[in-house]
Amino acid sequence: MGQGPREAFTSGLEMGGSRPQRIIPYDQNFILTTMPSTPRGGALISPSRGVKINYVYYWSDVFRDPELEQRRVPVRYDPFDAGTAYAFCRNRWVDCHSEYYTALRGRSEREMMLAAKEIFSRHRQHSERRLRMNAKALAVFLESVEAEESLLMQRAHDRETAAVRSGGDLQQEVRGAPVSPRDGVPPDAVELYGDF
Repeated sequence: MGQGPREAFTSGLEMGGSRPQRIIPYDQNFILTTMPSTPRGGALISPSRGVKINYVYYWSDVFRDPELEQRRVPVRYDPFDAGTAYAFCRNRWVDCHSEYYTALRGRSEREMMLAAKEIFSRHRQHSERRLRMNAKALAVFLESVEAEESLLMQRAHDRETAAVRSGGDLQQEVRGAPVSPRDGVPPDAVELYGDF
């Protein structure tokens, strides 16, 4: 087409004008509603452990309420941070942290899936008993040297994705500055357009 995305956006505004009714605020609510959920769309609140998402329990102090015990609530998880998830309780989204937050923080969903696959593979080689995958097994494996070696390539891909999502400079990420998917978010709104 001979023009970049920014130029196409500007020429679209010039030809079609601004459409304020199509503006969607790029805020925390937008981010939460676009995050993935579990296959069932929710999780059951366990009184002492919280909600379970992808082998991992997440806890929030809101779960101490006896009225919420054994209730299924909508949940969302951050695919780029396995240490954090969100549950919809009392008409609002609440932050939930993993029971192994320090080991899982900043780990991507893909990295967790590769770690689980590796754990299952190793267990199958050494034992016939059935393995119950849980957060402790994932955390112990992710902090090991073997995990560092086997997940190194995935971590590099995650860093590239984080740099692109944040709009940051990939060279800055390579030099070691942390890049979060929420750093450098686009302007206050995302404007949706059809054809320019």
